[in-house]
Amino acid sequence: MASEHQTLPTLGRGFYWQDLKVGQKFKTYRRTITEADLVGFINCTGMLEAIFIDAEYSSRFGAVKGRVVPAALTYGLIEGMLFQTMIQGTGLAMLEVHKKAINPVFVGDSVWATVEVTGIKPTSKMGRAVVNSQIDVFNQTDELVLKYDIVRLLSGR
Repeated sequence: MASEHQTLPTLGRGFYWQDLKVGQKFKTYRRTITEADLVGFINCTGMLEAIFIDAEYSSRFGAVKGRVVPAALTYGLIEGMLFQTMIQGTGLAMLEVHKKAINPVFVGDSVWATVEVTGIKPTSKMGRAVVNSQIDVFNQTDELVLKYDIVRLLSGR
């Protein structure tokens, strides 16, 4: 006999592919990027590029002035928000991604994203589907900073 808690819905569970429709849109919460985020990301990845680790160098010789952060960090933060919500427990694999950095992101910026489902193709195995999405990432002034198209494998019911 199953206990009562086994039948309760799980908060934060991601979408099965059957819950999605082409053209459906979502938005994430905002997340402020801190100096600690930048330092932790650089330490973890080894991206010891002068423009990321030396504020004076970046201000004097960088293409953009200020504490610029790698586009990969911005992408990772948005993906983290999606992992915790849209694909938690239902995402099976990231199959493909195409990214384009549009504008710089700086320490202190708050980023958020919109997600649009652009394609759903059920597979022949185990009720899964390949789901395409376009993600547009904005800063606190609603300026587009990054966009990417991503293809994921999602589980079904």
